[in-house]
Amino acid sequence: MEIIKEKLKSEAKPVSNKAIKCVVWDLDNTLWHGTLAEGDDVKLKEGVADVIKALDERGILHSIASKNNYDDAVEKLKEFGVFDYFLYPQINWNPKSSSVGKIREKLNIGADTFIFIDDQPFEREEVSAIHPEVECIDSEYYLILEEMDRIKSGTVSDDASQRRIRYMEDIERKNEEEQFIGTPEDFLATLGMKFKISQASPMDLVRAEELTLRTNQLNSTGITYSYEELEQYMKSDSHQLLVCELTDKYGSYGKIGLVLVEFKDDVMLIKLLLMSCRVAARGVGSVLLTYLIKYASNSGYKLRANFRRTPRNRQMLVTYQFAGFKELDKDEQGNILFEHELISPSGYPKYVQLVTE
Repeated sequence: MEIIKEKLKSEAKPVSNKAIKCVVWDLDNTLWHGTLAEGDDVKLKEGVADVIKALDERGILHSIASKNNYDDAVEKLKEFGVFDYFLYPQINWNPKSSSVGKIREKLNIGADTFIFIDDQPFEREEVSAIHPEVECIDSEYYLILEEMDRIKSGTVSDDASQRRIRYMEDIERKNEEEQFIGTPEDFLATLGMKFKISQASPMDLVRAEELTLRTNQLNSTGITYSYEELEQYMKSDSHQLLVCELTDKYGSYGKIGLVLVEFKDDVMLIKLLLMSCRVAARGVGSVLLTYLIKYASNSGYKLRANFRRTPRNRQMLVTYQFAGFKELDKDEQGNILFEHELISPSGYPKYVQLVTE
């Protein structure tokens, strides 16, 4: 095993230092021994089910990019008892790069948080050519995936262990939404959403740190905070650390939002605001900003917010602008200081119930 680890270190070329969010598996001679379409009596590789389950418990998602007959492959995966671990499996005869792209689109997470594992160098090179951000590795290393730096780093939160279940609930929501006749607001009203904003507790800090490390698209600054830094802010008299949870009739999305606010003199400064991309279509980013606007207005503070442009957070920029924030200052590094006039703050949408603690 140690020899394999050293070989991986010498051969692997990590394309990012971001934590891995999804492992995409080939099937033939990768997940199992043999080639299904050639009539082989395929069997799961030794220990592969344990690896899948261990990564799942860490909050790492799994999917499949395999050139196979869909029904035959699914039958085998169910027979082996692992089918439910794979989200949006792409089992077809398309290029593997196309399948990886479809999985990334469905999960709505960055390609630079993916690993693609396949026994064939051609397939790895084909994916790498189209998706250079994806780390492609030989199936020889499947048993030591847990030892990779981009996987083993960090403490695992309770939310992480439920991540796959929550994505499966999202699939149910999307299926219902596709069949719904009416406006998006009408559909959201059927979900019975409750958006809870509360002061962070010590039990929230692992998840809060995880959110700063994992969230890219709806992150106002892209700045990450360690557990220790967040703990200091939580205890600070001049700061508020808020966590947000969203629930609906299907269950809880988990802790999906984080806000760090600094109070100095007559200014309430939003140092960080982030929201999981899984709830981007639920409009809760604007609900959170409306709450902060009303809080500042009722408390007599000026409301300002730090924003820093990153390659992926344009959606958060639009959210701020749509909520009525205007540029007060900016620099050449892409840092913007926003301010809100606090005139006639808008109300909350009728399709979500706000709960504060």
